[in-house]
Amino acid sequence: MVAGAPQSSAGQSSPRGGEKSASAFRTISEVANELSVPQHVLRFWESKFSQIKPMKRGGGRRYYRPEDIGLLRSIRDLLYHDGYTIKGVQRLLREGGAKSLLDDQAMATASSAPAKAAPSAASAEVQTELRELLKELEALRGLLDKI
Repeated sequence: MVAGAPQSSAGQSSPRGGEKSASAFRTISEVANELSVPQHVLRFWESKFSQIKPMKRGGGRRYYRPEDIGLLRSIRDLLYHDGYTIKGVQRLLREGGAKSLLDDQAMATASSAPAKAAPSAASAEVQTELRELLKELEALRGLLDKI
């Protein structure tokens, strides 16, 4: 093994994904399992998205940084869940960069959290405005009913 390379779980019957820290490097098999994507798809995405740059050590083994995994997760979600094409995701990365894609993913994750936020002053204003519009519409309906 190359000195300084992250320890791998090769040779063990069970994956060690739960034992590693969040900042630890992951092998391609660990990332593939975590993202539920075959390894060959991850290799293909590396060829299509230059922003994915895993470290390669002895024998060409790939070690993914946490940032790489976050980017791969975003790409997977855009392709598989949001209906983007490879070219569409490439355009997003080219226009906004990987950081904006990761920021968007973090915001989407936070917004899908089940916790309810307290209503803001802006939403109270909107509710008041909607009530006024409803009153106007009901008045117009009354006028139309008379015709």
